[in-house]
Amino acid sequence: MRYLGLDLGSKTIGLALSDTTKTIASVYKTIYFKDNDYSSTILEIKKIVVENNVEKVILGFPKNMNNTIGERAQITTNYQKMLESEIGIPVILFDERLTSVISNSLMIEADLSRKKRKKKVDGLAAQIILQDYLNKERNEQNE
Repeated sequence: MRYLGLDLGSKTIGLALSDTTKTIASVYKTIYFKDNDYSSTILEIKKIVVENNVEKVILGFPKNMNNTIGERAQITTNYQKMLESEIGIPVILFDERLTSVISNSLMIEADLSRKKRKKKVDGLAAQIILQDYLNKERNEQNE
């Protein structure tokens, strides 16, 4: 069993997949869709969930820095409900503040061009979201 991490944007969703021990998250792919056409992504995600024996989806939740819920967070909550009803497994909202900033910083350090960073930022952000969730879950089990 694995977990799937998602970083939801307005035109892309970055995906990351855990290993079967739920220890390491890896970039899986990026799904591109028409501006705000979130429902068009559901079938592909459902297929990925089945093919990879995913038991839980971790969806990045873009809270504002002051911990309030803005428009992007509301869109994410709506997507969570739609996705959960279609795939039949839990879709957990997980705080994703600063993950895109961290992703870009890592890629700048790796000396990737702006064009390459743009293509990879969503998958890397999903990987960071999922890895943070895996670390948190493991720490809670060890307490």
